[in-house]
Amino acid sequence: MSSETTETCDAFLGGRVQLYQPADGYRAGVDPVMLAAATPAQPGQHVLELGCGAGAALLCLHARVAGLSLTGVEMQPMYADLARRNAALNGADMRVVEADLRHLPPDIKTRGFDHVMANPPYYDRARSTSSLNAGRDMALAGDTPLSDWIDVAAKRLAPKGYLTMIQKADRLPDILTPLMARLGSVRVRAIQPRVGRVAELVIVQARKGGRAAFVMEPPLIMHEGERHLRDGESYTAQVLTILREGGDLPWGH
Repeated sequence: MSSETTETCDAFLGGRVQLYQPADGYRAGVDPVMLAAATPAQPGQHVLELGCGAGAALLCLHARVAGLSLTGVEMQPMYADLARRNAALNGADMRVVEADLRHLPPDIKTRGFDHVMANPPYYDRARSTSSLNAGRDMALAGDTPLSDWIDVAAKRLAPKGYLTMIQKADRLPDILTPLMARLGSVRVRAIQPRVGRVAELVIVQARKGGRAAFVMEPPLIMHEGERHLRDGESYTAQVLTILREGGDLPWGH
């Protein structure tokens, strides 16, 4: 593809991550940054992202935590290629595998990972309208049920490993049933646009072999105030730290 006409190079984490993205189609925003911030990886651990797109979440995690072994799975060739180029651009030792998550190559199917990350398509194919852009349509709706994402993630986790996932809030029921059947120590954090507003997104964490009780974490509030009053950014201090400085989004204990 011609980078002059079909791609942009965008800065994340205050410029610590540079990301080539298609000018049209699915483009990463704050969601993969939040996913990376909520993934409690430690140096030396192995991280797998299912549906890594152009690599935004893995590269944001790489910028925050040194010494990780990173693997991304992406079924769309264009995005897999972008992810490889972005890994090189950001100096990340990151392997990108072009595959359907339901048909992983043998060397991944036989490995256990300390963390699995996922930002599955937000819309239920049966209840959504297809996008004219094929890449955007696959990223936003796809054809793989959430239960399959969770099943694959659970199989790929090493004992005591963590799954961290971001998804639309109204799909939380679709997540919890299969998740709690496969993993334990489930925690949920709602992401609200402002105080008093309905949550639009949720971040969900679960642990393989975990036995702790279900926890509903305090919500993350994205913007200051109860309504938008002026032009310009209004992110809360916590969100600014995540978006601009690569800060983490810790879970309670």
